[in-house]
Amino acid sequence: MKGDVNMYQLNMDCEGPLTQNDNAYELCQEFIPEGGRFFSIVSKYDDFLADVVKKPGYKAGDTLRLVLPFLKAFGVTDEKMEEFSEKTLVLLPGTEVMLPLINGLLPSFIISTSYMPYLEALCKLTSFPMKNCYCTFVNLDEYFLPKEEAETLKALASEIAKMAMIKWPLDAKGHEDLEPLHQKTILRLDEIFWKIIPSMSIGRILNDVNPIGGQEKARAVEDSVKRTGLALNHVVYAGDSITDCQALDLVRNAGGIAISFNGNRYAIRSAEYAILSDNTCILYGISALLKEKGRDALSGLGCSERGVLDSKALVDAIRGLGISNEIFSEMEGALERGMLEVYYIPDTDFERLVEKSEKIRKEVRGHKVGELG
Repeated sequence: MKGDVNMYQLNMDCEGPLTQNDNAYELCQEFIPEGGRFFSIVSKYDDFLADVVKKPGYKAGDTLRLVLPFLKAFGVTDEKMEEFSEKTLVLLPGTEVMLPLINGLLPSFIISTSYMPYLEALCKLTSFPMKNCYCTFVNLDEYFLPKEEAETLKALASEIAKMAMIKWPLDAKGHEDLEPLHQKTILRLDEIFWKIIPSMSIGRILNDVNPIGGQEKARAVEDSVKRTGLALNHVVYAGDSITDCQALDLVRNAGGIAISFNGNRYAIRSAEYAILSDNTCILYGISALLKEKGRDALSGLGCSERGVLDSKALVDAIRGLGISNEIFSEMEGALERGMLEVYYIPDTDFERLVEKSEKIRKEVRGHKVGELG
């Protein structure tokens, strides 16, 4: 494969580019009183630890291990997690068409922070091979939770849900840059997650579970190229959140194609291209274009304004590649609805792009999920 200059592989995040859910948020919302707000505060704390203070041994996406003791306390089992994931799975438009066909075009992988039952539900629905998925393994049933610990965790969940949402300035470097209210919140969360829960018997779950986020996503990309025999500069990576930053950085720095798909500030900061769309089939189209004509096919597209690639020219370039009519119709429909924009990030007005992308992100995935890091 290394000899084929136009051979690429596609690595995709799941939630965002492929599905509309945030499975962990929705699990908390379903099983924990005020669970949506509880999760949002823990997720914001996760962003602070990963991106601002850069806590040693901590990575973006570790929210998914922090919430597990609380899910256990409110009676979530492996079976309940599986049933809930299958019942609530919502695909981004185009995914059901694109995902069963993408491996026939080029080697493709899903690299997701999500829990394994959610990826299994996706693969079952779309016939995507589970062996090509990297995700967070957890087995809640193997952990015993004493009644008194469960009651403590329930009280802590209620306390967290009542906290003010954490905020900090964009140039913050640590606790001292936060307002006193938010400093107090961070200190209390530090106590809960790094003193109180580790002292419990259930505390070992925080050490046992290793969410696939941050550096683990970058390692998954490196493992995937070992499997395909390709170099990193022939990887297309599409992600949308803080958990994708290190994978996007890895691919972009190696000369691959790093794409923010309806991404937030974190993803846009680490990517080279940004796609704003309500349909995932454009990832298939771009992959087909790269396979046929190489990287210059993207960089050679004209710009209608600063950093904005000509989406019509992109779709026209894909038109002649002989791809599935159903996939092409999905892309063409997005273009006609004004829901397909592609940006070359280094040439854009960064803040304006962030504003537009985060707006589309919330429209496509819902306001509460779209606000998560």
